[in-house]
Amino acid sequence: MTSTSTKPGSSQLEAATTCRLFDNWFDPIETEMRARARGFIEELLRSELDEALARPRYGRSQMAGNEGISGITGHRHGSRTRSLTGTFGPIKIAVPRARLTTSEGKTTEWKSQALRAYQRRTLAADALIASTYLAGTNTRRVRRALAALFGGTVGKDTVSRTWRKVKSDWDGWNTRSLAGEPIVRLILDGTVVRVRLDRKATSISLLVVLGVRADGQKVLLAIKSMGGESTEAWRTVLDGLITRGLRRPEFLIVDGAPGLDKAIASVWDGVPVQRCTVHKHRNLFAHAPERLHDEITADYNDMIYATTPEEIETRRKAFIRKWRLKHRTVADSLEEAGDRLFTFTRLPPSQWRSVRTTNAIERLHEEFKRRIKTQTVLPSADTAAMLFWALLASGQINMRKVDGWQTLATKPIDQPIDVAA
Repeated sequence: MTSTSTKPGSSQLEAATTCRLFDNWFDPIETEMRARARGFIEELLRSELDEALARPRYGRSQMAGNEGISGITGHRHGSRTRSLTGTFGPIKIAVPRARLTTSEGKTTEWKSQALRAYQRRTLAADALIASTYLAGTNTRRVRRALAALFGGTVGKDTVSRTWRKVKSDWDGWNTRSLAGEPIVRLILDGTVVRVRLDRKATSISLLVVLGVRADGQKVLLAIKSMGGESTEAWRTVLDGLITRGLRRPEFLIVDGAPGLDKAIASVWDGVPVQRCTVHKHRNLFAHAPERLHDEITADYNDMIYATTPEEIETRRKAFIRKWRLKHRTVADSLEEAGDRLFTFTRLPPSQWRSVRTTNAIERLHEEFKRRIKTQTVLPSADTAAMLFWALLASGQINMRKVDGWQTLATKPIDQPIDVAA
């Protein structure tokens, strides 16, 4: 007969008593700093209460025109313990309590302005949690990433609540006036992300508008989650910019989406439009077998990256003649873009690199998707747009000035390139 014992074996006891990594990393500097932080915060709260009562602890009021007991505006009544987590880690502090006398003769509980009611974390701690999330860590992994600092007090729900605090800044950014923005150029493009709608993973489009100021600095103007890149969707975005005071731009760079082209024509007809040369390059590949891709690339780059408008015009005509005979659909695809593919030639050559493509936005798309790849599906459409904005607003992604910004004051010439083959 065998018996089953519930007592742990020696190996189990050894595992239970084994210290985990970081458990024995005692740091006297951190320990002393947290003790000093507790004393400093408690002294800050006591000083705030002294000012509210117009007298120090155990002291009488010295209010102007009054002496003694008649000037007292309230009374203390002990303290309560609260937990607070900051960049110094989790600590427990004693918060003084008091009753203040109102002008109606009633009393009300004193509330600290430095430590808000129900506040459990400092704003700096919330910013650290949000920044960790923005860096590409999902809500469940933030707890593990910050466990050593916060002592395991941060869970996925805490991350979600902290992230919701960002929404007030996001709402303010979406409604800010653009009347004072010296925008001379716009770059417009969209990207597809997967979000959860009605408990199902759904693909939506984020429509992004990047502006270029007169000094060459790029700035994010709008980002809106829509069902697709239809004319109506883009028109909603553009109308929103105009309503907020954005002035008519001098130059536009687009990816060639038909819906965007129609929306632009309805609000800014006559503004020079540059179609992204990279997007068109990809389109050419879709019209030819893979064995021709290298040859197409060589001919296309030879045309696009020529140094003068005259060379570009000559090489474009040569491209059309060659590919009409070799693979007509490639030539037809290039002709479909028309002179919008070469609008950059109407600007000074120093600006060509920055206006030929929508790469400025494409880089943002890549950074955004690199940070959300751990999540696969975002919680909602609004969260996707807000996350994109926060990466820039928090400084995790910085944008430099466009190439050739010194000549931005030069207006586009009226003569476009001759696209007749």
